[in-house]
Amino acid sequence: MFRRKKDANEKIGDEFADDMVVVVDRSINPYLVLFHESAGFRAEQVRGLRNRLVAMNPDGEPKTLVVTSAVRGEGKTVSALNLAMAFAELERQSVVLVDADLRSPSCERYLNLNSETGLTDVLLGRTPVDKVLRMAGYRNLKLLGAGSRVDNPAEVLGSSRLDQLLHRLKENFQYVIIDSPPVLPSTDAGVLSAAADGTLMVVRLEHSLKKQSRDALRTLSDMGGNVLGSFVTEVRGQDPDSDSRLSYDSLAGDEDK
Repeated sequence: MFRRKKDANEKIGDEFADDMVVVVDRSINPYLVLFHESAGFRAEQVRGLRNRLVAMNPDGEPKTLVVTSAVRGEGKTVSALNLAMAFAELERQSVVLVDADLRSPSCERYLNLNSETGLTDVLLGRTPVDKVLRMAGYRNLKLLGAGSRVDNPAEVLGSSRLDQLLHRLKENFQYVIIDSPPVLPSTDAGVLSAAADGTLMVVRLEHSLKKQSRDALRTLSDMGGNVLGSFVTEVRGQDPDSDSRLSYDSLAGDEDK
């Protein structure tokens, strides 16, 4: 179960509530299956992960969730985006995705949005958060981009303003999904994990070494992170293209239901 955090004292304004974003399908990262193939098998796997996380939060408290991986290239950003979209599908569930990968931000690029002021600008006290939240182009999902480039990401993320920001976001959003840098190359993920209610580890099959995944989990635990579990990507053979038994639609016929 997610750990509880204290409530914030301030609420974010509603100035951004009427913003609108128009997106073109072909410009959005093709691995965002909730956007491109919302009725597909892979989208259902993401919804299954979402449902497990909802079940781990029976009290319905607002939660912050870090999505990370041991090393780069395991699909943590795509997983964070798909998961945020899956949460945004739920009725009366306001969701915000935070791009906290300040070393290599990509959420805006994956959504084909221009880079604007964002997280770093808020943490450095340059702008209030309600001025930089924007529509992500998918239902009621909001986005807080990485913001201006900084030379010292770990120091920026380690400031006291991070806790204050997460508390404020939880005042207005049911789920705050945070895309984090991978664990082993830097300390950023550990800092974010310690500040969040829970952490999800993304593991790409046959990409990272078992030792790397174990070391990453140990690092997050040592930093005070609450690791909820892992999400394995690129599991071969687990889709209708390779196993017709996993298909269930009107084209599959009615026999042996």
